[in-house]
Amino acid sequence: MKTIAAREARNRFGSLLDAAQDTSVCVTKKGKAVGVLMSMKQYERLRSAAWERLAATMDRLGAEAAENDLTEAALAKLLKEEKQ
Repeated sequence: MKTIAAREARNRFGSLLDAAQDTSVCVTKKGKAVGVLMSMKQYERLRSAAWERLAATMDRLGAEAAENDLTEAALAKLLKEEKQ
């Protein structure tokens, strides 16, 4: 990953966008990382992977709940009891 200071990024924004098509670019301010610029293709790939992981997690948790007889009615009862 390339790194560039915010001031330099501002002054060279066009070339920074070009660079981000090949690799992510970390933008720093006062020596600390404050942002990352990446290509839209890379962003969409990361976003898609995150949604796939979320869907898989939800499926797994739903299956575990079903195996343990945790229905929506049972969950509502548990939550109601917890409030009391």
